Amino acid sequence: MGRGWLVAFGFATAAVFVGWYGPLQVLLARQAEGVGGAGKEGVLALVAAVGAVGSMVANPVWGALSDRSGRRLPWVLGGAVAGAGGLVLLGTATTTVGVVAGWVGVQVALNAPFAALSAVIPDQVPENRRGTVGGWFGLAQTVGIMAGTGLALVGGTVLSGYLTCAAAVAIGVVPFMILAKEEVPSRQSTKAEKTPDFRWAWVTRFLINLGNAIALLYLLHYLKDEVRVADPDGGVFLLTAVYAVALLSTVVAGGALSDRVGRRRVFVCAAGLIMAAAAVLLAAWSTWTGAITAAVVLGVGFGAYTSVDFALVTEVLPTAADRGKDLGVINVANTLPQVLAPVVAAPLVALGGYPVLYMVAAVVGVAGSVLVFRIKTVR
Repeated sequence: MGRGWLVAFGFATAAVFVGWYGPLQVLLARQAEGVGGAGKEGVLALVAAVGAVGSMVANPVWGALSDRSGRRLPWVLGGAVAGAGGLVLLGTATTTVGVVAGWVGVQVALNAPFAALSAVIPDQVPENRRGTVGGWFGLAQTVGIMAGTGLALVGGTVLSGYLTCAAAVAIGVVPFMILAKEEVPSRQSTKAEKTPDFRWAWVTRFLINLGNAIALLYLLHYLKDEVRVADPDGGVFLLTAVYAVALLSTVVAGGALSDRVGRRRVFVCAAGLIMAAAAVLLAAWSTWTGAITAAVVLGVGFGAYTSVDFALVTEVLPTAADRGKDLGVINVANTLPQVLAPVVAAPLVALGGYPVLYMVAAVVGVAGSVLVFRIKTVR
């Protein structure tokens, strides 16, 4: 684990997120306009929902396959190449069915390198460095999201955006393929031992992510109807930028500090409570200044949470030989809230408006934060 390894690992991770978020942030919405017309919102919701289900299924499956093979690198390279090819094909889709099928294919393919890269950290990084490396992992994801959004706009057409993102995905994993070495635990050397801590880690991550997803789902409508911002689209873009900068300020530092003091749970709890405080701000301070403040608070909390919670999870995995599969199960706690958030949020807005929506999001986040102390084997 030298600097070259860390940089190459970051490039590979960022490449996967370029392949995901170039479409999610820009390209799929443009395609939905072309194939859905006046019903573009419904088309986009259908594409996103089916793709999320595909991602939930694919991640633990790819992780289990990489465990069984005793290799990680082939899954990184194969998944990136398949994902890049899927992006090219998706760029040519002209029907709703074609867009749905293409996006599911991209989601499934890119989960292979993501599952393998996630497992590389507990495979090769000592426990007392996992907060720091988890921070770089989160940093790379954020960089990939921002880069994907920018690359999707290159050339001005949907197809050129997909081609640019595809090239970034394929090229981005090359340095890691050159510098990385295979160090996967032998299945014969490890006994499986399921523990309640793994289940509690899943529950806490699910609740914190659900609270976050509920809070962000109707942000555009919140700015338009509650805050009454003149340009809600521009407002969402600015809030996203502020959030990203705040996240970058803590994502590496939070993990490194957790490594230094040798504790995880208190950092996860504090970060979750900070994120819940952002939801309270949105509920109680429905102004543009309040929204900006909430974006900063949310970014600070989520940055620290991203790195430290990943480190905590790697320390409660039931068995070293099933790390890929078990991390895939943990990653379902990231994806499932995106599917459930619309189901939960819509009736809350109908019954009590945005203040009720954001207070419920805060309560869910607090529950996830407090329950982290049910994990007993991690300091």
